[in-house]
Amino acid sequence: MSDSRDPDTRDLVHIFADHAANLRYDDLSPSARDAAKQSILDTLGVILAASGMEPAVQAVIEIVRETGGAPDCTLLAFGGKAPALMAAFANGALAHCLDYDDQTPWGQHCASSIIPACFALAERRGGVTGAELITAVAIGQDIFARLRCNVGWKKDWNLSTVLAVFAATAAAARVAGLPAEKIAHAIGIASMQSSGIMEMIAGRGSDLRGMYAGFSAKGAVLAVMMAEKGVTGIDRMFEGQYGFFNSYFGGRYDRAAMLAGLGTDMLGAGTLYKRWPCVGTAHSHMKAAIDIVTEQNLSLAEIAEIRLHVGDYHDLMCQPLAERRAPATLADAKFSLPFLVSVAIVRKGMAVTDFSETGLRDAEVLAAGRKISLVSDPALDWTLELPAGRVEIVANDGRSWMKTGTGVPGNADNPMDWEDVCAKFRECARVAITPVAESKIARAIELARALEDVADAADLIRSLA
Repeated sequence: MSDSRDPDTRDLVHIFADHAANLRYDDLSPSARDAAKQSILDTLGVILAASGMEPAVQAVIEIVRETGGAPDCTLLAFGGKAPALMAAFANGALAHCLDYDDQTPWGQHCASSIIPACFALAERRGGVTGAELITAVAIGQDIFARLRCNVGWKKDWNLSTVLAVFAATAAAARVAGLPAEKIAHAIGIASMQSSGIMEMIAGRGSDLRGMYAGFSAKGAVLAVMMAEKGVTGIDRMFEGQYGFFNSYFGGRYDRAAMLAGLGTDMLGAGTLYKRWPCVGTAHSHMKAAIDIVTEQNLSLAEIAEIRLHVGDYHDLMCQPLAERRAPATLADAKFSLPFLVSVAIVRKGMAVTDFSETGLRDAEVLAAGRKISLVSDPALDWTLELPAGRVEIVANDGRSWMKTGTGVPGNADNPMDWEDVCAKFRECARVAITPVAESKIARAIELARALEDVADAADLIRSLA
């Protein structure tokens, strides 16, 4: 729907393209600059960690190596180089594998699509400054948030790919130096890559749940390269009669809200960084459970029942309950609320090393899972912001305690600062398939923190090669 008071009646594809082409580094607030830089370092870290912790990614790396082509761009962790298209695919497939990548305050992920695409085109082009890379990432984060918050989502599409491919395309096109007209074409071309259904997320047994950002990162690079070569996009891509908003969301979108503060209010400044390597929608239940057992000094043997109060989306992470208590795969474990709460209770927290084949069979964690039951609560249903989860723990002697999960590490009320993000990066780099030397870790952190002063932003990803 269009606002008749809006003097610019062009399709949003052209307005977002102008935004991507013309925003300057100097236009960014300090918080937007920091968010972009932290997302860059954080994403590189979780890519490294996934290489050592998720065996399923080996298949992607083998396919990338089979394709050959110009060795222009860095393949993180596994070594070697690949063409931009396949480097974005490989690094993107790793970026969300552990569900440890950053997220918006409203859920969903975009950096895992944006940053692999941007680095691939930065290496392909050469000489892209750190300030330009920061600006491009901030643009992508901003466009994603504007789309995410203002479409009528019915929990049908996986917004982390369906929308992130457009954000990644806009950001990568800025890195490639395309003018606004060609950025608009690229975003239109990217509509051919806008895909992903929620059954991939909510279902069980699929490795795609961890790898999905590879497809949107690759799609973004392909769209930019095609537009660069002169391929045209779709003039009314977002708002046409048969455009994206009508086809994907039944025409439910708020144009005025998408444009409010465009160019001045950079919404990526609110990006959140995870301290726990699993789906963010489980973190509040985990925190509530940790708070209860810590404050009451409860051992698992003293607990009779663990009741999870769940809304509609929480419930997706709990069904069927028996399988979510004891998930069969690492990908399923990261989206299984009962298992994640069990780990949190037993470990009083969570680390990237908790997710292994041995971890899935941990007897104490599985015993905690058998004590979990569900309490349906429609007040916790997901609209825009997911309400914080509640947990009730009943002791063998009849005492009980209930907590709502607040102050979650990494959430807006307890955000991670630069030191926290750097500590997480170190943790991730040390569990890579080939652990990264401490000197390289220190150098990457140094480059990321002062990225605006770096003459060639690709030096950052190459420093980890």
